[in-house]
Amino acid sequence: MGGCFPCFGSSNNKNGSGGVKKEVNDKNSSSVKEGSAAAAQSHHNLSRVSSDKSNSRGALDLKKDPSVQKDGSAAHIAAQIFTFRELAAATKNFRPECLLGEGGFGHVYKGCLESTRQVVAVKQLDRNGLQGNREFLVEVLMLSLLHHPNLVNLIGYCADGDQRLLVYEFMPLGSLEDHLHDLPPDKGPLDWNTRMKIAAGAAKGLEYLHDTANPPVIYRDLKSSNILLDEGYHPKLSDFGLAKLGPVGDKTHVSTRVMGTYGYCAPEYAMTGQLTLKSDVYSFGVVFLELITGRKAIDNTRAQGEHNLVAWARPLFKDRRKFPKMVDPLLQGRYPMRGLYQALAVAAMCLQEQAATRPLIGDVVTALTYLASQTYDPAAATAQNNRVGPSTPRHRDDRRSLADGGMDSPDSGTRHGSPSPSTYRNSPDFRRWDRGRDLSSSGTEVGKNESGGGSGRKYGLDESELQEPQRNSPSNMGRTREVMPRNRDLDRERAVAEAKVWGENWREKKRACAMESFNSANE
Repeated sequence: MGGCFPCFGSSNNKNGSGGVKKEVNDKNSSSVKEGSAAAAQSHHNLSRVSSDKSNSRGALDLKKDPSVQKDGSAAHIAAQIFTFRELAAATKNFRPECLLGEGGFGHVYKGCLESTRQVVAVKQLDRNGLQGNREFLVEVLMLSLLHHPNLVNLIGYCADGDQRLLVYEFMPLGSLEDHLHDLPPDKGPLDWNTRMKIAAGAAKGLEYLHDTANPPVIYRDLKSSNILLDEGYHPKLSDFGLAKLGPVGDKTHVSTRVMGTYGYCAPEYAMTGQLTLKSDVYSFGVVFLELITGRKAIDNTRAQGEHNLVAWARPLFKDRRKFPKMVDPLLQGRYPMRGLYQALAVAAMCLQEQAATRPLIGDVVTALTYLASQTYDPAAATAQNNRVGPSTPRHRDDRRSLADGGMDSPDSGTRHGSPSPSTYRNSPDFRRWDRGRDLSSSGTEVGKNESGGGSGRKYGLDESELQEPQRNSPSNMGRTREVMPRNRDLDRERAVAEAKVWGENWREKKRACAMESFNSANE
């Protein structure tokens, strides 16, 4: 019995129920005895899994596993042992309406344990499926010895005959994959805050496996379908059948056959079979990119060049201007731009082709914990954009008038039709322009240059004054804040113009006097 799984606390169980919690009373004493015998048989069947010659393909030698003691007893294994009859009753004989999902490993059913009325998820492994006896034993060992808020809790198992079943806590919100891809019309997408929360929680579960577990555990099958969601979208890692003990001592990697899911495997592991902790970091980067983009890791329904998520994203990582194009369109712009840049930077680091350049999962947790703490409020962001956003006119004519110098510019009326009196006729700009036009009609002409040509000043105003309406236009309001306000009093403008004329005349007289004195000196 060197390879058996002793029941946790069985030495304290006076009734010898084999770890299955049952109420003992006079009415069901016979059923307790029957359950005890069945549990003992199930216990014995599990011990024979690793020595069964017919199942040697997936057999696990527990004596060689470092998590099992030399005397053959596993330490701190708290998983209960269920009979097949109990689990069949819990799932209503595995009815289709209780089916939660299915895959290469088998089927998952929702059930309710009759003894405790606890709602559970029962995974019935396909006897010809992808998950063999070895993976079954590894998952029982791992989830019995490892406990963390971000790891799914294994309640028990069943190994009656050739039946292999695992009993987990029920996760009411299903998997992350169910909330990201192929959403039904009545199901809304995950918001930005929830996505960052899920990413941070999944990273914490991975950090526990890498940094807290001793020896470290390489998850090896991190993907969106293996991240289950509890109430409040609390993420938990599940399906540890492919988990592997990481390298210890001077070893840098673990050599093993390539297992996992295409699209999530690190390139160096897929090519060489050398497994490291950084292989999990790469897989996490793929999942995180799925959260940001809403795309599948492998999607053959997309256009050529977009089938592989990472291959599509790599060139986009190099240009920050293209980052908004990578976001899940279902978010409809409801995300913080700064948070998007930071999230994509984390994803890009995790997806480095060279394993040595990828960050440790602890650093990823630090970054994502900060991102998850920066709560994004779409309503507040929309209000802020309305206050300080660009004041782009809705109509083409309005945009044209802005480009020509502002909506209140007098020239706009002459270009695009007669001006509307209610628009700007009573504005200071219009009154100043109108008075300047009267000055020009009265014959006042100022500002001749030395060559006698026009200086470009009209209506008694210089060029800077003619441009004043443009400065007051909505498109240039930002610039006018930096310029001191000018006095718009026309009398002052006329005085300035007269001073300029006087100055020109004075300079002309001074030059004439200088020429006369020069000529007299030469004579």
